Amino acid sequence: MSLIYILWFAGIVAEVAVVGLLLYKRVWRTLPIFCAYVAWVLLSDAGNYMIHRFFLSSYLSAYLAETAVDTALEFGVLIELAWSVLRPFRASLPRATPFVVGALILAAGAAIWPFSGIHELASLTSQMRNLVRMQQTASILRILFFLVLAGSSQFLSIGWRNRELQVATGLGFYSFVSLAAEIMHSHQAMGPAYLHLQQVVVVSYICSFLYWIFSFAQKEAERREFTPQMQNFLLAVAGTARSTRVALTNSAGGKTGKREQ
Repeated sequence: MSLIYILWFAGIVAEVAVVGLLLYKRVWRTLPIFCAYVAWVLLSDAGNYMIHRFFLSSYLSAYLAETAVDTALEFGVLIELAWSVLRPFRASLPRATPFVVGALILAAGAAIWPFSGIHELASLTSQMRNLVRMQQTASILRILFFLVLAGSSQFLSIGWRNRELQVATGLGFYSFVSLAAEIMHSHQAMGPAYLHLQQVVVVSYICSFLYWIFSFAQKEAERREFTPQMQNFLLAVAGTARSTRVALTNSAGGKTGKREQ
């Protein structure tokens, strides 16, 4: 068996272990989208392994479909992590806050998209160009999310023993290695070096899952209250959002009244 298949199988074993820990620790109660994401990558990797071994001609189509679902679930995981970070203060926030958070993350992804495509994409088909750009956009977005979360951890009163930062760390590490490999590959032709880079990416992926195994095997630290500065900031944001919503509602009501007259 070649090294790539050994790494592939090792990744599946790591995914099984993480899924088992998530179920045992009942993490699905607080992070259901992340649990669904890990379960999905386990099923998709096992399926792609079989397709690659026995139905190689169908592998590309299966990989494209899997990547699209992966990206959608990862987007949902980022929203879930951001909303989970706000857990100590969620009762004071507007109900539309998760949608606002999702819109902000989506806007960040849209801003990254024009700058993605590190490869010389002109030689690729339109389908493959979109795939590469989608992967790189998602990687950059995950890295930025991790950096923002880690950089503001003191204000958010979270640490490395909190699930939110643990999940973001695993995603950020794998994304950083994957993006670095793409940059290196853009300066070299296909060949043995490219295969080695892909193996490094797979190893980083396995390391992220090993980190999650180590993290989720331990008891999570209790969430602390936000700092006064962060509480004041969130209250100001919540007040602004409520004022804007009331103003829009009153404006819409006034227009409706004038039409009825």
